[in-house]
Order: sequence, then C-alpha cells, then structure tokens
Amino acid sequence: MDTLLKSIKIIVNDKVFKKDPESSKLGKNIIEQSILLIDEIGFDAFTFKKLGVKIGSNESSIYRYFENKHMLLLYLASWYWSWIEYQLVFSTSNIANPKEKLDKAIETIARTVEVDSSFTHVNEVALHRIIINEYSKSYLTKEVDDENKEGFFAIYKRLVIRFSDMIHLVNKEYPYPLSLASTLIEGVLHQHYLKDHFPSITDCDSVLPTAYFKHLIFTNLKG
Repeated sequence: MDTLLKSIKIIVNDKVFKKDPESSKLGKNIIEQSILLIDEIGFDAFTFKKLGVKIGSNESSIYRYFENKHMLLLYLASWYWSWIEYQLVFSTSNIANPKEKLDKAIETIARTVEVDSSFTHVNEVALHRIIINEYSKSYLTKEVDDENKEGFFAIYKRLVIRFSDMIHLVNKEYPYPLSLASTLIEGVLHQHYLKDHFPSITDCDSVLPTAYFKHLIFTNLKG
C-alpha cells in the first residue's frame, strides 16, 4: 500500500482554493506551516497574519491561495478525508469477505494516525488532531448548505457512503446503514477527543476506539 500511495495525488475541490497550493513551493509551505500552527494555537486563534510571520512571507501572499481561513480549514479537512479514503480503498481492495472487509475498514478509520512519508509537506498526526478538535467548525456555519451544493463536503460524504455500502453487504436487512456509517466516522473523532481531554467519561482511555467501534458496528449488524 505504501508504494501505491506514493504515486497518488490528493484531489481537493478546486472551488475551495484560489490557487492550488500543491502547485508551488510556497503553497506547500502554507499547508505545512498552517497545520503546525493550527495544531499549536487552535483554529480560533489562527490568522493569516500569524501564518505569514511563520512562513516568512507577506499575509497577502496567503490570500492568493485562500480567500479566508475558513476555506483553508475546508481544504485541510478535504485533504484529510481524501487521504483516509485512499488508505481505506487500498487496505480493503483485496478482501472478498464482506465482514472481514468492514472489519479492516473500521480499523483504518479508527486507528491512531501515523505520519505518512508519501506527503512530506503534511504532518498527518498534527492534521488528525486538527480534524478531531476543529472539523465541526468547517460545517457548523450558516453557509453550510450553499457550500454543500458547491461540493465542499463531497469527499467526506463519499467516505460515509463507502462505509454504508460495506455495512449493507454484511447485513442487507439492516435498515440504517447510512446513519450507522456517519455515526462511526463522527464517533471516532468524538471518542479520540474524549480520550485526549475527558478520559473519565470514555472507555477508550484504556480500550482503543478501534475495538469499541468494531464491537458497536458488528453487534448492531447481528440483529
């Protein structure tokens, strides 16, 4: 899988950015340093002015790539979910048994993220923390419906549908595959957040989220 992933280009909706950050050294530096800075100070405190200082460039140069920091967050979220989707596809592509395929898919989405050397300008561990802590801010907005129509959440929705299809193959009679799939993906983020910040109200401080979600999904599908 590692060899295959090295040849892959992560595709993000081109309406999210004004200029593709993957197209230049400065653009990649903006992505690399924005991830590190948001991870360090949080999205609310993050500004393009602070990012400009960090990359040693004018604030205006960042605006050539992104209209505002909300669009940058949408870009980072889309990049992350696309990266997860590629891992999911490659890790399950040669598994014929539906239950084993779903088991591997849950493991892929729920496991602790490690740095992927295929993308040197993206710290996936830091980006994963950003998604855990900040992802909801990308869609809990007044503009969410318009942005959804523009396809800004297409990759995330496609990932949910992939899981829903796998759930359906395990149990074709299960009536809520989409709801279970979206609960899984959102729940993984939530349990990682609780593990990091409120360990007293989750069992995932001692049991990996992977084990919990495998138990949750397959228990529901038995019925």
